[in-house]
Amino acid sequence: MVRIQTWLVAAAAIVLGALPAMAQDYPTRTIKMVVPFPPGGPSDVVARIVADGMSRALGESVIIENVSGAGGTIGTERVAEASPDGYTLLGAGMGSHVAAPALFAHLKYDSTKDFEPIGLASNSPVAVVARKGIPAKNLQEFIAWAKKGGDKLRQGHGGIGSASHMACLLFNAEAGLHPISVAFRGTGPALNDLIGGHIDYFCEQVLSIAPAVKGGSIKAFVVSGNARSTALPNVPSAKEAGFPNYQLSIWSAIFAPKGTPKPIVDKLSAALDKALDDPAVVKRLTGLGGTVPSKAERGPAHLETVLKADIARWNPILKQAMTMSKKAAK
Repeated sequence: MVRIQTWLVAAAAIVLGALPAMAQDYPTRTIKMVVPFPPGGPSDVVARIVADGMSRALGESVIIENVSGAGGTIGTERVAEASPDGYTLLGAGMGSHVAAPALFAHLKYDSTKDFEPIGLASNSPVAVVARKGIPAKNLQEFIAWAKKGGDKLRQGHGGIGSASHMACLLFNAEAGLHPISVAFRGTGPALNDLIGGHIDYFCEQVLSIAPAVKGGSIKAFVVSGNARSTALPNVPSAKEAGFPNYQLSIWSAIFAPKGTPKPIVDKLSAALDKALDDPAVVKRLTGLGGTVPSKAERGPAHLETVLKADIARWNPILKQAMTMSKKAAK
């Protein structure tokens, strides 16, 4: 018995002794960051910008792998089950980590227990956008037009539980709209169908739709929150548009699988912090309408606090909005 105990203590000492060396050497090869949505969506855009900055900080490439489907839950589940060695990360958002737990009854991961937070990467307001053929000139006219559409009104989103689904659930509840809900495998395909006139509107982060609005291929009627977006300065805020309760800012963040050693988490968090101080990264994010987290908003501890607070805040709101949506569809 004594020999077994001695062996266990020795083995533990070897493992614990290896952790500092592993962290000191890390990384020694390419790091994969899984984005649980197709290319072109806000999570993908932020992840690519931040991964570029983190690559420079870490001295090894951080590459993006898009694993889409089921509102971001498929790719998120894959990372939850990945080896916790620092070489598989998740470019996550509020859809997979806040909305999905409220909207899916049997998720295969717990967003608060199955991941190690690395840090926030960006924040972005939401814009309500519509196909350019709609005659409305402002938000109130759009809502009036949409109500006349009745059961023919078509609203897209990036999948059940995605941030765009979450954003339109809240918008529809506030505006009193009951559209046909059309699910896509991410924002990119939804945006393409909006531009093509196959759906009437959807609600998405300014980060991913600003270029299409500026190019005139779609219309934007309102930006969530009390202030206009620098990326869409001609679009009124919710407060200005007489829609003050539409308060929503969508965050993007980086997570690692649960059990990733703390020294590696700390190194990844430091690399993210350095990336967010990089002028090139800041310029790209802010140019698209994103907000770079302040120093006080960075790091694993703050992300963990934000995640738990947002789940507590949005869970009842989203469940109520989903219930109202189902009742209206009957």
